[in-house]
Amino acid sequence: MRPVKFKKQAKKIRQFFRKRFCRLCREKITQIDYKDIKRLEKFITDRGKIISRRSSGNCAWHQRMIARAIKRTRYLALLPYTK
Repeated sequence: MRPVKFKKQAKKIRQFFRKRFCRLCREKITQIDYKDIKRLEKFITDRGKIISRRSSGNCAWHQRMIARAIKRTRYLALLPYTK
């Protein structure tokens, strides 16, 4: 018989994250205007990418509206595609 090798068990570290709430739902915003560049810039990285829903904490409904508005502003050259 071969000797049995025991694997070292990694310690499980529990991290508790605070649940993020959609800041647009909190402000009760129903429409996102593509001309509101200051608001849209909060949802774009320094490279010009749209921040994911998981990172920003938006609900699915508002995330779709944000993505649509950002794409419109890029098309109209109000926001750059890349920086």
